[in-house]
Amino acid sequence: MLVAALLALPATVRAADEHRGGTLRLNAVGSGGTLDPQINYTAVYIDLFAVMYDGLTGYRKARGTASDVVVPDLAESLPTPQDGGLTYVFTLRPGIRFSDGRPVTVEDVVASMRRIFRVGSPTAGSFYGAIKGADACLADPRHCTLAQGVIGDAARRTVTFHLTQPDSEFLMKLAFTHASILPADTPDHDVGNTPVPTTGPYRIASYDPEGGLIAERNPYFHVWSQDAQPDGYVDRIDYRFGMTDEAAVTAIENGQIDWQYDPVPLDRLGEIGGQYTAQTHIEPHLTIYFAPMNVHLPPFDNLKARQAVNYALNRHAMTILYGGSAIARPVCGMVPPELTGRMTGCPYTKGADLAHPAPEWRAPDMERARELVRESGTAGQKVTLIVANRSVDKAMGNALRDTLQSLGYQAAMKPLAPAVMFDYIQNSGNRVQISIKDWSSDYPSPSNFIDDLFGCENFHPGSSSSINIPGYCDAQTQALIDRAKTDMTLSDAQRADLWAQADRRIAMQSPAAPMIEKYETILVSKRLGNYFYTHIFGLLFSQVWVQ
Repeated sequence: MLVAALLALPATVRAADEHRGGTLRLNAVGSGGTLDPQINYTAVYIDLFAVMYDGLTGYRKARGTASDVVVPDLAESLPTPQDGGLTYVFTLRPGIRFSDGRPVTVEDVVASMRRIFRVGSPTAGSFYGAIKGADACLADPRHCTLAQGVIGDAARRTVTFHLTQPDSEFLMKLAFTHASILPADTPDHDVGNTPVPTTGPYRIASYDPEGGLIAERNPYFHVWSQDAQPDGYVDRIDYRFGMTDEAAVTAIENGQIDWQYDPVPLDRLGEIGGQYTAQTHIEPHLTIYFAPMNVHLPPFDNLKARQAVNYALNRHAMTILYGGSAIARPVCGMVPPELTGRMTGCPYTKGADLAHPAPEWRAPDMERARELVRESGTAGQKVTLIVANRSVDKAMGNALRDTLQSLGYQAAMKPLAPAVMFDYIQNSGNRVQISIKDWSSDYPSPSNFIDDLFGCENFHPGSSSSINIPGYCDAQTQALIDRAKTDMTLSDAQRADLWAQADRRIAMQSPAAPMIEKYETILVSKRLGNYFYTHIFGLLFSQVWVQ
């Protein structure tokens, strides 16, 4: 009778019962920096935060592109925009608690939105700058109130947002981890190594930035929406730091760890593809590698010098260094080919120019590049290239350094620990001339690559939260960005055309050199089951099992 009763249960319930428990073992070469979910902007932790924190909205926890869909999370439903897109009214779900046992309240929601500005979240301006009062908060974060922009009504459990201009992607932005709802008394500063109470199925139990992170079940979690935040299978997530990417591959093959954050080194791809085929997965992830150039520092304060790098960059070599055409391909614009809203053609390749782009990238044009360097008068200047201290990044860095030397610069490469590299290249005070960075979509829109990386509002001199790394601010580009974001009368095709125009304008101005679009090569241990890859979060840690 017991067996019959168990078989009568839904398959998902039986799977949860049979596979619940155990420890998921993860590895990264270095830690991801701050534990503050409203500040951290590294995939090392953001993908982990996806099973810890929640916003009013979220992305569906589903496989593949089904995870691109926005769903209500801590809110009961997705509101219909009012007043021509200027007003959104959310109703908070009842009965949800933080991992310390306190109920989630309207006050927590209001305080969390205000805190985004008070702590200087990297996306405060680009994602949430349309909220009424945001300009004042960006100018004077310490005294930010958003009193007219985010209004709570505890009796009705509602939170009303008033915007100064429509934002066609507002519900998507509220689904990003920087809009996580935290307790109202969370300090208005970077919490650093101190965990903040969570609402999702896991909470951080211990943390050593030099050693690792332990996550355990949130004892107060219950499933309020299977789409927004399903329960987890494993009881514990052990995220270790320090093992090299080479050693981690061997450890996964031996069953000592289950997954690594860092890319599989080039010299191991053939091995895992041939001997560990069932454990190897190649997945699209809306990610590009690019080389941002500081438009305020020599030699790249000169347009011709920046264009020279674009002409000289050997994107085929970068594809090979990343692992070959099965997992990467050259790109000429900043928007990945899978997204609509990108420029057509390639202007920076052999036999092409801005007026006559080629259908696709062919080969570097060193002759044209050297000519531009001569015309710029920058030949002979010293250039230091900053890269992350990982095998793939260093290999690409060596290739780009050699290219810069071939153009006539005195080029050197400086690898930095991944945990500090991103903050370092953002801060204009460090006077970084050029770097190599990978960038993944926060949500499926060209704005993630156009507005985030090149919008005027995202350049903050002297700040380590300045994701407009080149310091680029162009009035024509910004006008295209602003209209694409705010004009609610546009069709999808018209909005995509505006993004494509902005992409082309950025190509003309060359604040960065797009390199490759990459796919994720994911190696998992033999014991990891229910492999669950999402377009937005990568491997969804709550939905895999280890027993």
